[in-house]
Amino acid sequence: MGKFLVVVGSVVVLLGVLLMFFDKIPFLGKLPGDISIKRENFRFYFPITTSIILSVVISLLLWLFSQFKGK
Repeated sequence: MGKFLVVVGSVVVLLGVLLMFFDKIPFLGKLPGDISIKRENFRFYFPITTSIILSVVISLLLWLFSQFKGK
């Protein structure tokens, strides 16, 4: 349980650091398939491709952690 909490804490810290520097990551949120609509008084942004890629990466990381947890 202790190792799991350390890993989860490390992932949370890493995500926090990434969010602080989100503007400096050039491709994140600007991938093909991300929907961005800008009008005079309206702005709509839905990063669907970025969301799918992040979901796959997080799923793979959780799967890897579950494989190591069993050993």
